[in-house]
Amino acid sequence: MTSSNAAHGRTFCRIGGALAALWMLSSCSSSDRNQVQGYVEGEFVYVASPLGGALESLHVQRGVQVKAGDPLFALESASEKAASKQARAALTLSEKEFLRQEELVQSGMIAAQDFDRARSTRDQDRQRVAQVEWNLSQKRQTAPQGGLVFDTLYREGEWVAAGRPVVALLPPKNIKVRAFVPEPQIGAIHPGDRVRVIVDGVREPLIGMVNFISPKAEYTPPVIYSQESRGKLVFMIEVVFDPQTAVNLHPGQPVDVQFGF
Repeated sequence: MTSSNAAHGRTFCRIGGALAALWMLSSCSSSDRNQVQGYVEGEFVYVASPLGGALESLHVQRGVQVKAGDPLFALESASEKAASKQARAALTLSEKEFLRQEELVQSGMIAAQDFDRARSTRDQDRQRVAQVEWNLSQKRQTAPQGGLVFDTLYREGEWVAAGRPVVALLPPKNIKVRAFVPEPQIGAIHPGDRVRVIVDGVREPLIGMVNFISPKAEYTPPVIYSQESRGKLVFMIEVVFDPQTAVNLHPGQPVDVQFGF
């Protein structure tokens, strides 16, 4: 090869390399514009009893999957059982008395006021039975929907105050990804758009759907996984998944979200 040809070759290589570098930078820049960082968020369902009592039995433990209607826990209910027995006995007597008074008023042997009084007593006893039976049923709680038992907040034997959660459930439909999109890109994203979510250690991207775009801009996201300036204006979006995909995600996981694929 002549020196002239060699010089032309070196020049061509330099130009080719520069073009390749520019192409790679352009490709990375385009990729960066269509990719943001985020994290997995879970909205928990806290299961509690409206009544207090000692935790008699805990039927689940952290990490297990439950179906809707599966038993979760039971509180001590001796007083409610006694009240139920007493209320039912009173109702039995008041129903017998009502029937007796009904026969007497029909035969004209008593005044209508006595019959009305017997009916009122029976109705009150029915309401009392319904109330104590409801109280008794509330001492045992089942899963309102299927999902992961994310945490148990009491141990057997501990006292649980009225309304205090005992079990925290995480249904698959309550698992989502939150990401923060810079203002220049938010106009190209719409609810219903499909996105790819890249999770560390998972070979294939997970496919999700944008279901929420915050109408309010933020300057500092709640969690920062990026090295970019915190003063950059961003909008929060939420991505949801089908239940089979959502169970592979865990609250707190950092992820990358890709748009426009």
